[in-house]
Amino acid sequence: MKKTPITAQGAQNLRDELRNLKSVERVKIIQAIADARELGDLKENAEYHAAREQQSFIEGRVIELESKLATAEIIDIKKINANGKIVFGATIDLMNIETEQEITYQIVGDDEADIKVNRISISSPIARALIGKQEGDVAVVQAPGGNKEYEILEVKYI
Repeated sequence: MKKTPITAQGAQNLRDELRNLKSVERVKIIQAIADARELGDLKENAEYHAAREQQSFIEGRVIELESKLATAEIIDIKKINANGKIVFGATIDLMNIETEQEITYQIVGDDEADIKVNRISISSPIARALIGKQEGDVAVVQAPGGNKEYEILEVKYI
């Protein structure tokens, strides 16, 4: 079975979501189904059908989360001695050489990636260009609009 890398924080977030679905959301939906059944004929009971649909979604998400956690390779970046190299989980301060704009990214697993909070997937073009480099190096990223060069200002393992 192929292991999928995930940060320790990402794994904890999945566990928290799973615990919430199992102990809070399941209980709510079971009660909603019971309440809807009391309303009578199930064939024309919109509340019942909506609750069953929500139950199906929750159960599907529980299975998905359990599967992700079972195949996760949890990597705690704080315990890795990468000697200044960019590795999975590292936080990198970059400067776009052309625009001189600075940006910070953390390289995370596919399930954790969220560009809104500057968390990029290990499989993204920019992460692939950064892996193995270190402070002071220049990474060339192949983007749809052409190559972009980034100077690596700092590598952190937080």
